[in-house]
This record gives sequence, C-alpha cells and structure tokens, in this order.
Amino acid sequence: MEEKTKEEEESHTDSSEVKAPPKQRLTACLISAAFFGSVGSSFLYGYNLSVVNAPASYIKTFYNKTWIDRYNEPIGEETVTLLWSITVSIFAIGGLVGALTVSFLIKALGRKGTLLANNALALIAALLLALGETAGSFEMLIIGRFIIGMDSGVSLSVLPMYLGEISPRQVRGSIGQFHAIFICLGVFIGQVLGLPEIFGQESRWNFLFAFLAFPALLQLCVLPFLPESPRFLLMERRDEVGAEKAFQAFLGRTDVSRELDEVHAESRAQNTQRTASVLELFRKRSLRWQLITVIVVMSCYQLCGLNAIWYYTNGIFEEAGFEKALIPYITLSTGGIETLAAIISGLVIEKIGRRPLLIFGFSAMAVFFSLLTVFLHFQDRFSWMPYLSFTSILLLIASFCSGPGGVPFVLTGELFEQSYRPAAFMIAGTVNWLSNFAVGLLFPFIQAALQTFAFLLFMVVCVAGAVYLFVILPETKNKTFVEISQSFSKMNRVADQTEEREMQDVLDANGLKCADVEMESSF
Repeated sequence: MEEKTKEEEESHTDSSEVKAPPKQRLTACLISAAFFGSVGSSFLYGYNLSVVNAPASYIKTFYNKTWIDRYNEPIGEETVTLLWSITVSIFAIGGLVGALTVSFLIKALGRKGTLLANNALALIAALLLALGETAGSFEMLIIGRFIIGMDSGVSLSVLPMYLGEISPRQVRGSIGQFHAIFICLGVFIGQVLGLPEIFGQESRWNFLFAFLAFPALLQLCVLPFLPESPRFLLMERRDEVGAEKAFQAFLGRTDVSRELDEVHAESRAQNTQRTASVLELFRKRSLRWQLITVIVVMSCYQLCGLNAIWYYTNGIFEEAGFEKALIPYITLSTGGIETLAAIISGLVIEKIGRRPLLIFGFSAMAVFFSLLTVFLHFQDRFSWMPYLSFTSILLLIASFCSGPGGVPFVLTGELFEQSYRPAAFMIAGTVNWLSNFAVGLLFPFIQAALQTFAFLLFMVVCVAGAVYLFVILPETKNKTFVEISQSFSKMNRVADQTEEREMQDVLDANGLKCADVEMESSF
C-alpha cells in the first residue's frame, strides 16, 4: 500500500514537472516564413489598394487619348467615370474568383505551394499593367487589375491559413498580424512611389505597376527554402518526417513529439471527417455562430469604408480644401499612421486579446466617421476646418488598424478546426471581395448623391459591427481550437463537451492525457 502511494506521489510530481511548458520563443524560421510569405501576398494587396490613387488623372487622360485614337471623338464624362470605376472595382471581382479557387489549390499544392504558384499571376499582371499605355490598350489595364485581384484573392485566404498553422498558439495572434502589417506597408509604399518626384508623373505612372513584379520575385527566391505547414503535411499528406522537420524548424527545438502527438490525435478524431465543403459547413449546426461571426466580421472589414478612403483619398482631400500640390504628401502620412498602428496592434494583440481590439476599433471608427461628416459639411465656412477633417481621417485609419484591419483574418483561422478551415476561408474570401467590389463600384455614385453625408453609411456599419461583437464574440486568445469551439457551444445549442470527448477518447486510446497535450504542446 505504501509503495503504491509513493508511486502515485512520484507520478504526480513527474506530471507536475512535465506540465510546465517552456516559454515559446520566436524563431528565425518562423519570422522568415511570416515575412517572406507576407511580402509576396499581403504587401501586394495593400499596394494595389493605393497604387491607383496617385496616377488616377493620368490614367483617365490615357483613356481619353485612346478613345480619340479609336473613335475620333473625346470620351464622355460618364463613360470615363464608368471605365475608371471598373478599373478600380474589377480588382475585387478578380479577388472573388481567386478566393473561390483556394480550396482546390491548397488541396493540390499545399499552403506554401499555393503561395508560390500564385506569384505567376502577379508577374502576368505586372506585364499587362506596365505595358498597357505602350500598347494603347486600356483593356490591358482592366485585365491586369483583374488578374492582380485574383492573386490577392488567393493570397488573402491562403496566407492567414498558413501563418495560423505554423504559429504556436502563444504567438498565433502576433504572427497573424504580419498579414495586416504588410497590407499597411503595401499601402504606404504605393503612396511613396506615387509621389511626383518618383513615379507620380504622366511619363512614369506605368512604372508604378511594373513594381508589382519585385515582391513576387522576392517571395519566389526565398519561400521555397522554408517549410510547409506541419499540420497540412501530417493531416493531409501523411508525411510524418516532413511534419517533424517543419515543427523542429518553426519551434527551434529537436523534441517535437508532443506536437506530433497532438496533431495525430486531432487527425484521428477527424478521421471520419474529410475536408468539408462549403455546403457542409453551412449545414453544420455546431459551427453556426462561428460562421455567422466570420461573415459579419469580414463584411464589416470591407463595408466599414476604409477602402473608400484609400481609393479616393485625393478626391476627398481636394474637397476638404487642401491645395492639390500638397495632397500626395498629406496622403503619405495616412499610410504611415496605418503602418504604425498595425505594428502596435501586432505587439499588443496577445496581451489585450482579439475581442477588445475589434470592438474598440469599430467603435472608434464610428466616432471619427461622424466627426469627419461634420467637418466636411462645414469646411467652406472656416479656413481651419480642413485640418480637422485631416485629423479625423488619420484617427479613423489608426482605429481601423488597431483591430479591424488584421484581426478578422486571424479570427477566421482560429474559429474552425482543420477539416473546416478551407471552406471557412473560402466563405470569408467571398464575403470580403463582394463587399470590396460593392464599395469600389458604388462609392463614387453614393458620394455624388449624398455629398458630405456619404460617410454616415459607414458609421452605421461600424456601430452594428461593434454591437454584434460585444454580444456574440468570445475571446480566442491563447485557446486551443477545441476550447474555442466550446465557447460557442451554448449559442449553437450543442452539447458542451462533445468535441472534447471525441478528442479525449482518441488520446486515451493512445495512452495520452488531453490535459497534458494542451499544457505542453505549443500548438
């Protein structure tokens, strides 16, 4: 009896010692994968949000010249507005097409392989956009925008998935914010290169689009030497050796048995669940509110109005009363503040959490959209009013980047387990790009009809998003996928412990304890 007691005490002591996991550090491999993955993906998306802004007048002049050459008459004002709106918004249609192909691509090529293959679209688009003026074809510009939209549609779904799967859960949010930071950096670089001293001239605007090839080539040179997602390798390719090497590279240690055991257990628990289709995800009762949440968050991400600010910044500042020569430099400050806010958000997301950042971001945006409306309405009455409009835009951008600018992509990866994640990202991408297209196409007409009150529509979207998130969204910071699913179980009206029991049964069958895996595993 005494021997048994001693054995139990020793077992308890050993278990307690094992359950104290080392603090997870960021490795060079993990940082490199996040950096170079984002360079050829998120960066290009952000760059294409702002790159059309500076050369807008030159492109319209090119459209007019081409029209005269073809039809011997100047282009009508409504026609050039329509062509310009199509040029801006076709980017989102391409994004939608790209997002719809993601599920097929990642199954055939994997996460990293899809990102690499996607660079072919960026290189083709760069050629079409850069040579459109030389060829006298505005159709090449429109097709090029469509193709680079496809590139962004693929990357905006695949990159967050890749980053979420290679990141230990203790730093999953911070690594996921690389996506948002590089979107902001892309916007900023697009503004810098669009300055009159660089490529923002009538004779150089096509170089703005030629630059698209550089980030794509950089990613092609580096990403092949970095590991694929270990979860993908183990659960979908059954490549245990490759998964072990990937875990070792990303975690920076040789003993990754616990991580392998956890993914094995999850794989066995989902053995009867092949990769789910979009229709199956819609039918899954236990994921109903997770799906609704992703749809709401991604809708608000686009319909909150920030892309309208990026697409038409120059026009907004002109109407606010700023001198035309100063506008490119004023616009540059907006990209700088966006990048800074995104970096700060990435540094604090693991301390503050996803939910507070989202609620604060949308709430603050609603306030600043209201103030911007007031300031624009009275801009003709006071000479100092344009400066208040400018300040409101800066604060609005900072509010967006504090949470709504990047957290929705992190959240989409966290709310779903492996078998449902591709379908979830496809739905999120579809909602994202349809909303983006609606803003890009309709905002010029809404602005013409409502004038200074156009931004009140975005204020309503921000308020609705903040209220929904406050009521529905649980915190996902540093939680396993099972724990996150359990947070939604009461709303979905399913048994609280169903998924945990399935996992526990598998782990018990293999001589493991679920609590030990969760405590010790980085993933």
